[in-house]
Amino acid sequence: MDFSPTPRAAALTSRVADFMREHVTPIEGDYHRDLAEQRRTGDPWTPLPVLDELRAKAREQGLWNLFLPREHAGEYAARFGTDGGEGLTNVDYAPIAELTGRSAIAPYVFNCNAPDTGNMEVLLKYGSAEQREQWLEPLLDGRIRSAFGMTEPGVASSDATNMEATAIVDGDEVVVNGRKWWTTGIGNPDCKVIIFMGLSDPDADRHHRHTMLLVPTDAPGVKVERMLSTMGIQDEPFGHGEVSFTDVRVPIGNVISGPGEAFAIAQGRLGPGRIHHCMRLIGLAEHALEAACARGLARTAFGKPIADLGGNRERIADARIAIDSTRLLVLHAAWKLDQGGPRNALSEVSQIKVAAPNMAQQVIDMAMQMHGGAGLSDDFDLAAAWTNARTLRLADGPDEVHRGLIARLELGKHQ
Repeated sequence: MDFSPTPRAAALTSRVADFMREHVTPIEGDYHRDLAEQRRTGDPWTPLPVLDELRAKAREQGLWNLFLPREHAGEYAARFGTDGGEGLTNVDYAPIAELTGRSAIAPYVFNCNAPDTGNMEVLLKYGSAEQREQWLEPLLDGRIRSAFGMTEPGVASSDATNMEATAIVDGDEVVVNGRKWWTTGIGNPDCKVIIFMGLSDPDADRHHRHTMLLVPTDAPGVKVERMLSTMGIQDEPFGHGEVSFTDVRVPIGNVISGPGEAFAIAQGRLGPGRIHHCMRLIGLAEHALEAACARGLARTAFGKPIADLGGNRERIADARIAIDSTRLLVLHAAWKLDQGGPRNALSEVSQIKVAAPNMAQQVIDMAMQMHGGAGLSDDFDLAAAWTNARTLRLADGPDEVHRGLIARLELGKHQ
């Protein structure tokens, strides 16, 4: 197996690193302070103007929609700003995702943030020509944002067959009813469409009962009931909301792929998305380790640099080992996905989905401890980073579900 990027991918990775060093990192501290002030005095959901400025610069340099998969990018890569006019394999995109994971705003700056990337991949792979024209192209162009409505407050949503919200065909329309929460992206004022997963045929087999369809956010009957905080963080300007759907009617042409195809779509969507999440977590862990080392060398206590106290050197060494080991695990999953698609990498993708958030959480926790009380404050980004890593032990499937799949596949080798 070969994890080395193509020359084009290596050049793009280098350019992303340069862009972040020159344009993103210098303003990020001010950005978070301005966002905090906007949170206190105004509307925190409207993106700050500096983000639009950075997005324009990234697009001018061809660093736009870099997540586009090679097999599905086609004309869209050339039309919507991806330098070179091609998509990337998962292995090629992985180091770019790692770089952007070091920053809270970089994925958005490059138009590569979740859930938009996953939603765009769904439309690329499964959407009709009309759906791609109406929704995919504005997303690729950066004119609108999107959300993904799957998890529900009334059922254990780790088992997707539990979903009770309905999407019932009525002539040439689909009637949508129910309630979703943790609907990521719904807080952004530019969010114009939700990919909704609903029960459409309760008598079908468990993997063909549900349908995915496009629900405009301005459709009558769609209501954002509240925005949710994650351990006190609301994740502006995107956010996670609880959304109700009351007799919402959309054209049957808004059904993606076909009735009963939601599970097949979800599997195709989540494989690459989990690679992206895990590589971004590796970048986040690298950022935390750098912060820990800098703090450990700059501060002294009891006559020694903090790095030399207790077992801190061993903790730093263990963090380096954990990050590098997890990176190789993720690259292996990306390679397997590139070689044979989602079914070829079922165990590997679940392995990284368990390993990467746990690793990042532990490394960030170590960095927080190295910073003392400051590590718990908003003066540094470590508390928000820890919350992000902790969240991803639940998002896209909890640890327990992924461990269950890994064990089932492993035991199956011996039966």
